[in-house]
Amino acid sequence: MAASTHWLATAAAQAVLERGGNAFDAVVAGGFVLQVVEPHLNGPGGDLVGLFHAAVDAEPRVLMGQGPAPAAATIEHFREEGLELVPGAGALAAAVPGAVDAWLLLLRDHGTWELADVLAYAIGYARDGHPLLASAAATIARVATLFTEAWPTSAALWLRDGRPPQAGELHRNPALADMYAGLVAAGDGAADRVARIEAARTEWSTGFVARAASAFVSIPHRHATGGDHAGVITAADFAAFSAGYEKPLMCRFRGRTIVKPGAWSQGPVLLQALGMLDAFPDEVLDPGTAEGAHLVLETLKLALADRDAHFGDGVDTADLLDAAYLAQRRGLLAADASAEWRPGAPGGREPHHPPLRTDAGPAAAGTGEPTVARSGQTRGDTCHIDVVDRWGNIVAITPSGGWLQSSPAIPELGFALGTRLQMAWLDEDSPAALRPGARPRTTLSPTLVMSGDRADMALGTPGGDQQDQWQLPFLLRVLVGGWNPQAAIDAPTLHTTAMIDSFWPRTWTPAGAVLEDRIGDDVIAALSARGHAITRAGDWALGRISAVGIDRERGTMWAAANPRGAQGYAAGR
Repeated sequence: MAASTHWLATAAAQAVLERGGNAFDAVVAGGFVLQVVEPHLNGPGGDLVGLFHAAVDAEPRVLMGQGPAPAAATIEHFREEGLELVPGAGALAAAVPGAVDAWLLLLRDHGTWELADVLAYAIGYARDGHPLLASAAATIARVATLFTEAWPTSAALWLRDGRPPQAGELHRNPALADMYAGLVAAGDGAADRVARIEAARTEWSTGFVARAASAFVSIPHRHATGGDHAGVITAADFAAFSAGYEKPLMCRFRGRTIVKPGAWSQGPVLLQALGMLDAFPDEVLDPGTAEGAHLVLETLKLALADRDAHFGDGVDTADLLDAAYLAQRRGLLAADASAEWRPGAPGGREPHHPPLRTDAGPAAAGTGEPTVARSGQTRGDTCHIDVVDRWGNIVAITPSGGWLQSSPAIPELGFALGTRLQMAWLDEDSPAALRPGARPRTTLSPTLVMSGDRADMALGTPGGDQQDQWQLPFLLRVLVGGWNPQAAIDAPTLHTTAMIDSFWPRTWTPAGAVLEDRIGDDVIAALSARGHAITRAGDWALGRISAVGIDRERGTMWAAANPRGAQGYAAGR
């Protein structure tokens, strides 16, 4: 079974499974297709976070594809450039790209197919064309003026005779196809499959990609702040990075084990929220009721405040996930909505206090598609893919970054670098401070669910700060309410905006709550009466969860995809 945020990625993954490939072959093929067909949501210049449980392994693992800050990306340098925050667009905000190396690493260690066969799908769609998504066309339209006035290489790649393309038009990216083909060609003459993949990894990190990208972005160009700056990433930064594997974090909830990446992601947010909610009876944990929705929103506020005060690369999460600490946090939940930012002091550790910039505009609503201004400012989004195979391998991966609107397109490569460093603070005292060689605290956060000692569910969603927020109601409906996963995805959902936005310009909206209208006027009125600042998002607007799973008792598998946006798809047999 395969499920993803784009039907062509799901189709590619399922085609690999049908031809005898395993879940890792399939997810890598689908992942590279996502770089081509959702270019406004991810790309080769971006990053990824994955979770997987291989059938031959006793424990699940994290696939770490988040590159660090370049060696010259210092707080001092950004201050000298006149910046108080890392910009939301422009290559000065680029972390070292990690996604491509992570996909190749996963294929090398757990796949069975040749790289040429896995990449054939992405190369085909890049060279022969794919129908442009309506959301991609809309994103290009929003930044068309920026492209024509300041980013001419992006205009050449994404505009048609100076105009934004229309939804459904075939878009071709021959430079991207050539880049992929160059990775495959690097392995010509190598001794075996592993050596051919290793040759592609070396070519990516030390060859034409690293040279072209670093040379191009070293030329000053327009950033989201309106100023022109040069990027600081170098070929040496590319060469210094390797993707890898890590031990995940886990918690118990209703007899199941929830698996997440560490505090360099926002994964512990979901573990904290479930840890707080596990003490409540089933009847109050329905997100479709006023009581359940209020409880979800208030719990998320507390977990997200801890995220913004304590999370960062290298942070020890033991105190944050300690049962006694979570009980203390649970005691703050009240009948009315809080309008305060309330981080805790786990283990007596005082919280860091980032600036609380309030947003005068309305709270962000929608599917998590990037909110893009003419400056290139993007609130951020991504894509997601899950695969499970006949042997019991199961994997969930959330790739992101390197959006077409993140920085100017590199003409020789057909893609842009990402802007993940915008999640780092220019404050030495922050656990998420900008530090050369440190990973920015990413929003990417897939999930595995285990029964006993085996993972039997993989899921995730795009949505920036909403990723774990949208997964929480889904898990409550499935694990507490007993809902079918597809029904749980379809059900009306919600999230809070009462946290510090991970994306430039890093604002927060006190007491903000965004809900789909289908949750009901009575529930919305009750939440408003409790003090929540309500934003109605429309009937089908929030979340893009996809998921796959194994029913080991029945000997069957399942997959589910999100109907919002009419582009996600699940397939299998």
